Order: sequence, then C-alpha cells, then structure tokens
Amino acid sequence: MKKRRASILVSTGDIMKLLLATSNLHKTLELKAILKSLFKPFDLYSLRDLKDYTPPKETEDSFEGNAKLKAIHAAKFSGMLTISDDSGLVVPSLDGAPGVFSARFAGDAATDKENINKLLEEMKNLEGPKRNAYYSCTLCLATPEKVIKTVTGVCEGRLLDTPSGAGGFGYDSLFVKHDYNHTFAEITEDIKLKISHRRRAFDKIKNTLEAEFHCTTL
Repeated sequence: MKKRRASILVSTGDIMKLLLATSNLHKTLELKAILKSLFKPFDLYSLRDLKDYTPPKETEDSFEGNAKLKAIHAAKFSGMLTISDDSGLVVPSLDGAPGVFSARFAGDAATDKENINKLLEEMKNLEGPKRNAYYSCTLCLATPEKVIKTVTGVCEGRLLDTPSGAGGFGYDSLFVKHDYNHTFAEITEDIKLKISHRRRAFDKIKNTLEAEFHCTTL
C-alpha cells in the first residue's frame, strides 16, 4: 500500500493506518472485525488511543451530519485517515425515534437497559407492522483536509416486546432482522457482521478505500 497523501499518516510499510473515530468499545470491536474481514491487515486505532483528545458534541440532527462532524474533528486532531460511524435505531411509528439519540434516549448517561426500557414503554401500545424498525449506519471517511466519502447502510426488521439474548449491545436484544427468527443479541457474531447495517455501509465504502488508498481486499 503506497502513501497517497504526504500530509496525513496513511501507512507504515505495507500496513494501512486508520483511525476509528469512536471510544465505544463495543462499536470499536465491531468495526475492527468488519474491516479485518474485508481487507488485508490494517494498523487500526480508536479514540481510546489518542491522548488528551475530547470528542466534539454530537449537535447535528442526522446520522450523516454527526458522522461528518466526528470524522473531520478526529482527523484534524490526529493527522490520520479517519472513519467515523454514526448509527442508531429508527422506529417510523415513533417519528424516527430514537434516531440520533439512540445512545442517550433515556438520558445522557443512560445504560443500554435504561434505553431499552424507555423504548419498550414508548411502544407498549404498538402492534404488528407498527413495531417495524431499522438500524442505520452512516460512515464518513475523511482526511485532515476534507471529507472523502459518506455512505449509509440500513438493516430492516422488527422489535420484540421483551428483550431476548445476551450478546450484542444497544437495542440488539429487541431487534429481529426480517427473514430471521432471532434477535441480534442471539445470533452469532459472525452472522451479525455479515448482515448488519455497519457491514452494509462498509460494502459501499470499500471501493473508495481500494481506489484512493490502495487497500487490498481479501
């Protein structure tokens, strides 16, 4: 992999350097697993690896807006090629909630359980198709100078009226993808990585990583 832009850290030898603009451990592990399933080795970092870094407040009203905000901010601070992820659960019957507030639906410091309980309360009188929902993930690829590309992947399904399963994170214990019989918290990690909203977003951005930065797919 050759260095395409002298002003940013792109590679060390033959290993691609890439910053994931998140400090969420679950999300970091999932993003790393997807990248490793698509490309030859990356030298991957997250915001946990940056000293004295304070992420920007997510002030935008869309996944794309927040993804761009986070990617540009982290890329400028680190000098690295950066991918950000802004994602969440969208319930059309609740006018799109929790949406961009998915991680803090029950409050800024809310736990997954608290967010799930609030969502279940909001949906207690909804049945059938009104329980349909989808996960949405917007990825933004940026250098310190500019945004290279943004893409969005979605995974459609329905929400149970009680949690089921011990895996995953966020609202995974409620979400059942259409044509599946188990929640995202019950299926194996390998299956989830192949069908999730994040995987679908990465499928849309991998050609840009190949063309612009000479990343090699497996």
